Amino acid sequence: MNTTLITGTHVAKNTKPIGDVEFVNQLAQAYKDLRSEIAHVIVGQDIVIEHLFITLLSRGHCLLIGVPGLAKTLLIKTLAQTLDLKFSRIQFTPDLMPSDITGTEIIEENVSTRVKAFKFVRGPVFANIILADEINRTPPKTQAALLEAMQEHHVTVAGETYMLDEPFFVLATQNPIEQEGTYPLPEAQLDRFMLNLWLDYPSFAEEVQIVKSTTSKYDASVKHILSAHDIVEFQNLVRGVPVADNVIEYSVRLADSTRPSSSDAPVYIKNWIRWGAGPRASQYLILGAKARAILRGRFTPDIDDVKAIAGPVLRHRLVTSFNAEAEGVSAIQIVEKLVHDVKS
Repeated sequence: MNTTLITGTHVAKNTKPIGDVEFVNQLAQAYKDLRSEIAHVIVGQDIVIEHLFITLLSRGHCLLIGVPGLAKTLLIKTLAQTLDLKFSRIQFTPDLMPSDITGTEIIEENVSTRVKAFKFVRGPVFANIILADEINRTPPKTQAALLEAMQEHHVTVAGETYMLDEPFFVLATQNPIEQEGTYPLPEAQLDRFMLNLWLDYPSFAEEVQIVKSTTSKYDASVKHILSAHDIVEFQNLVRGVPVADNVIEYSVRLADSTRPSSSDAPVYIKNWIRWGAGPRASQYLILGAKARAILRGRFTPDIDDVKAIAGPVLRHRLVTSFNAEAEGVSAIQIVEKLVHDVKS
């Protein structure tokens, strides 16, 4: 029996029951194949790749932060190739306009009738995977054009609404070093990203392998593992995963503990945090836990799945106070302390 799932502005039909062991195993195997193909191009970054795929299965969007040269663009492009999805890269600059993202109307003349009419020319946002490179380098007006598409999965130009193809997945990058001439995303816009991932430097052995492969004649190629239709099916599967009440209650309790106004917030939260995570954090904790469990071939998530995804879900949703900055305490350190202290 088909189950209709209402998720925000989207309505999806679960075409396969969650009890279908073969379908769950199919996703777990596809993920292993995907990791194997990406490894032909990308060295290391296993956790980042897993989190990217979790975000995609959860119908979320991701913000990647890392210094230049860590292959953020190559990683996203390779992921798009393995998924057989249309990929589009938008390089954000101070002079970028909203129409450069969404598209614009032009006047077109009919050759036979000589009648002129407006024609909408679609912009790069009309793709399945969007790389928003250095999103903080463009003014808020242009940032908002992309963020509307992220939330609503459609764009509006000259009063006309154009739906985006599914799946629709935005991966935005930021450079944590250069802050001059940037427009940091406000907290309300940061909240629209499901995960905030920090890319670290590779290990010594990984960097040796990177140098060997990129300075030789080695030409890596990847195969398509999943189609757009497959991904939508798996997204519906994740939405249908059952979750025990104690896991949901733990997720809500964890998010609630980040709020200084909460009676359950520890003393250090009241001292280090000005604003905590909203309800969207609780939702993403559960969605991320569902996707993580399914990727491991399990039919329901447990509290460990929530704990594993808590860092990237919560770190960009906490506004630290002056006290935290003075004491050198970061948002991710606070999240790790909360995960340890909040009762399961």
